[in-house]
Parts: sequence; structure tokens; C-alpha cells
Amino acid sequence: MSQSVRSARPNVPSQRLKMRRELAAAAMELFATKGYEETTVDEIAAAAGVARRTFFRHFRSKEEAIFPDHDDTLERAKAVLDAAPAHENPLDTVCRGIKEVMRMYAASPAVSVERYRLTREVPTLREREIASVARYERLFTRYLLGHFDESAVAHRDGDEDGLDEPLLAEVAASAVVTAHNHVLRRWLRAGGQGDVEAQLDRAFATVRRTFGTGFVAGRAAADRPAAAAGASGANGAAGREGGVLVTVARTDAPLDQVMRTIEEALRRG
Repeated sequence: MSQSVRSARPNVPSQRLKMRRELAAAAMELFATKGYEETTVDEIAAAAGVARRTFFRHFRSKEEAIFPDHDDTLERAKAVLDAAPAHENPLDTVCRGIKEVMRMYAASPAVSVERYRLTREVPTLREREIASVARYERLFTRYLLGHFDESAVAHRDGDEDGLDEPLLAEVAASAVVTAHNHVLRRWLRAGGQGDVEAQLDRAFATVRRTFGTGFVAGRAAADRPAAAAGASGANGAAGREGGVLVTVARTDAPLDQVMRTIEEALRRG
């Protein structure tokens, strides 16, 4: 096949994402004007100028349509982890990976602010958002599990037994996600104004100070499939339940206080 013929072929992933975004824009406008409960899938499809079956080729439900970019963003975050330099601290890699999520929101501030308003008002959308966040947390936890350094943690804590490595990986991944969400919510409440990446960098500095010594560069997550398979992320009350450490902190608390809460829960675990 010639280069000219290959170049003429449409970029299928780009076309798919374009259609998903158009459907999401139609859905958000209808949710804002008619209300979430009153809006039907048929109305969303009609507003986007497509058939009902086209809507269901892209989304399984109308609540899923409010988050058109999460699947692609998850893949971009995974690509950052897969292409990490061998010398890079794994926690730094995870921080770079989650920046892909922030960039997704920052690419369309007005849309992101409106979506934030809707998720605050509609419990179903809020649940969908929590499920999306959990996917990132699981991805980062698996990565950190593959780069855990038992000797570094044991030396830091003066404890020859060290800390439970799935626990530390989960808490460190949760800390990165918590820092990201803390900055994101503050930015959205401010109407999407300000240099959100600079704010995120400052938040990550706090995470690195707290959790940056437990991991070692140059180990592949694929080397630890058994441990990684059991990793998961969650939110809820402080404690360990079902093998997962979960903590609670006020959303308006300073980030360093949030990090201290997580680290204290880690030590208790």
C-alpha cells in the first residue's frame, strides 16, 4: 500500500473521540437546560445529529456520556508509565502519568467546570466519576507495586520487617490521586482559572516528601504479577478493610495535612 493511500485513511481513534465529545457536549447542554433525569438518550442523539444506535456504539448509558475522555486519558497515562526512563523515581513517573488527567480537564475549562457542577448535583454522575478515579488509582498502584523497595522502607522506619508493600503502594498511589483531586477541585471551584499545572507540581512536592523513599527505579511492574493482581483503590473511612487502606480528610484541608492523615493511617496499618 502506498504512503498516499495510507495517509488518506481516516484516523479512526481521532474520529471516535470527536464523536464521543460531540455526544458529551450535547448531553451536557441538555442536562443543564432540561435536567439530568428529564433528558433521554434519544434527545442526546438527536441534538448531536446522529441516530440512537450511534450513541450506544460510543456509550452504554447517558451518565457515561458525561465523561467522554477518560478511556483515552487512561491509555495516555499508561503510556507514560510504560515509557518511563529507567533512572526515574517511580513516584515521579506516577505524578507525570496523572498529569494527563489534569490536562484533559484543563483543555476545556468551561466544559470541566460545568461537568463539575453537574456531578455535584446528580448522585449517579458522582458515582460514575468515583469509578473513573478508581481506575487511575488501580493503574498507579500496580505500577508502584512493581517498584517497591523493602529495604528502603525498613531502613526509614527502623523496622526490619518493613511495611506491607501492597499497603504502601496503595497509599502512595492514593496520595498522588488525592493531591491531584485536591488541586483539581480547587481549580474547578475557582471557575477553571489559574495555572493548574503549577499548582499540581507544588502538591506533588508534598507527596514526594512523604512517600518518595519507598520505591526504586528500574523494576518492571510485570515482574510482580501476583502482588499487582490484588491491588485496588478505594475511598471511605479510615482503616483497612478487604486489604485496602482508605482514609478520609476534609476537601478544604491544606494538602500537607491531608498527606499527614494518610501517612498516619499507613503507620497504624
